[in-house]
Amino acid sequence: MSVLEKDLGNLPDAAAVQARSGRRERKAVKWKEHLLGYLFLSPSLLLFGVFLFYPLLRSVYLSVHVTDPRGRIAAFVGMDNFAELLSGDKFYLSLKVTLQFTLLTAPGCILIALILAALTHSKLRGMKTFQFIFSLPIAISVSVGSIIWMLLYHPTAGNLNYFLQLLGASPVKWLSDPTWALLSVSAVTVWMNLGFNYIVLLSGLQAVPEDIYDSAKIDGAGPLRTFTALTLPLVSPTVFFVSIVSIINAFQTFGQIHILTKGGPVNTTNVIVYNIYRDAFVNFQFGTGSAQALVLFAVILILTVLQFRLFERKVHYQ
Repeated sequence: MSVLEKDLGNLPDAAAVQARSGRRERKAVKWKEHLLGYLFLSPSLLLFGVFLFYPLLRSVYLSVHVTDPRGRIAAFVGMDNFAELLSGDKFYLSLKVTLQFTLLTAPGCILIALILAALTHSKLRGMKTFQFIFSLPIAISVSVGSIIWMLLYHPTAGNLNYFLQLLGASPVKWLSDPTWALLSVSAVTVWMNLGFNYIVLLSGLQAVPEDIYDSAKIDGAGPLRTFTALTLPLVSPTVFFVSIVSIINAFQTFGQIHILTKGGPVNTTNVIVYNIYRDAFVNFQFGTGSAQALVLFAVILILTVLQFRLFERKVHYQ
């Protein structure tokens, strides 16, 4: 066999070696890219692990145990905490109050924010001032806002009762009357969440192309018909996002209830999160509190999935 024939015979082996070498290099580059990606993600993964995944796993662990008065693990009880929770009236009363609170706050806040955003979504002079005023609640913390409203709700020195007396009406015990307490806290919550909802909905309105409004004017559509037939469908993704966030926030409300009513009077404002706080950090029943937290997590998850299943198909994505 000549030298040329030997070289020709070795060509397939050389090509195979070169192909294997290329695959190894591509694999090495791919591994480097993955490592670099995880390196950039590591701070976020660390924060999620410490502040989200570890508390979640710890809640699962505590929910199947009972604790002593100092909060230490006393005994394994399995699903007894969940059985006790679901067989008593206390949890269902808190769930009922939470649902009432959600119905009083989420729809009303979204509607008011949408109306204000629609009214101030124009290039008229002075609109920037109104946009600043309506966005202002987002800059006020829950504690400061609650104290402001506590002063307004004061039965003798509060401005609300002062105006009622000017109108000849009797003063109202806004935070201590079981009839008014939940309504009063709901009004505070609507005001607190108004800034965020207003900013998000206003940005959604500003993203609608102006030429659509011009076409509607040429076709003779009035402002109301333009808003219902054109604007609302085009901002429906934003409204859908705001509704999901508002309902989740309503189920997780704690600060203003803790400051204004502490769950009272007669448990009329005792939402689930505040009930968890009292069981876990006042009565040191961390097992019961953790079981409630997991049930609340399941309720919010089911409601969110239902919202996506029932309402997302009605959202108009451009």
